[in-house]
Amino acid sequence: MSGRFKRVAVLKGGPSAEREVSLASGAAVAGALRERGYDVTEVDVADTAVKLPADVEAVFIALHGTFGEDGGVQAILEARGIPFTGSGSAASRAAFDKTASKRVFEKFGIATARYEVLARGQRRTLRLPVVVKPPRQGSSIGLSKVFEEEQWAPAVEAALAHDREVLVEAFIPGAELTVGIVGDQVLPVVEIRAPDGYYDYKAKYTKGLTEYLVPAPLAAEETRRCQELAWRTFTALGCRGMGRVDIRMTPEGHAYVLEMNTIPGFTETSLLPKAARAAGLEFPALCDKILNLAAC
Repeated sequence: MSGRFKRVAVLKGGPSAEREVSLASGAAVAGALRERGYDVTEVDVADTAVKLPADVEAVFIALHGTFGEDGGVQAILEARGIPFTGSGSAASRAAFDKTASKRVFEKFGIATARYEVLARGQRRTLRLPVVVKPPRQGSSIGLSKVFEEEQWAPAVEAALAHDREVLVEAFIPGAELTVGIVGDQVLPVVEIRAPDGYYDYKAKYTKGLTEYLVPAPLAAEETRRCQELAWRTFTALGCRGMGRVDIRMTPEGHAYVLEMNTIPGFTETSLLPKAARAAGLEFPALCDKILNLAAC
């Protein structure tokens, strides 16, 4: 245990489609913090009510998806004056809503895929191939790649099952990369090589299905560019504490930001812990460091 808090709560579960992943993340974090000497209470959040023990000094948020990453739980903890890990409510909202994120990227000149937001029945103007996703979901839930016209309608329906509109992005060929950030430390770049290049929910959470290269086999200049792009994204959205920026890099070396994850996964297949380990930060020390960056 190093620092500011002794009695902490780990929030896990939550009401989102990512509940099962969050339960695994929360259990892993709680175990790591206990190993570091903290008095840890695990709180399974079943709805938008957050019941905490009276003596809790700080909260480690391991909730993914809606309520956990969209600013909902952060606003509650801000109102109570309880320090918590990760970004505040405003930055969480901006990062979780991919449409809002795109507007921030455009404002700050951060390279991102061309896109449009469509309601049901609206016509697409982007040429295939495209990626279709709900603007306010995580873990690739409701996401589809569309290469043929007959794939378009099912992809739209899959996204609309999770949101009232769809985000359509031009598909960027090339390497799938991600860059983690802890405090002011930008971690090594990770390359994700999923089966058939399709990093969907199954590829993310089935152990052994996806290959992760840490650090990514990039030229030094490409690595520097990705890390700089990730830091610019993190600061433009007003994030703090921790995060992970997903990037695509074309075969020509052009990098584009896809999205910002304010509460990355903490399961055994998760990317932030892999990157932290490559930087010499083992999982218990990583959780300890993130906890001690908690703020309200």
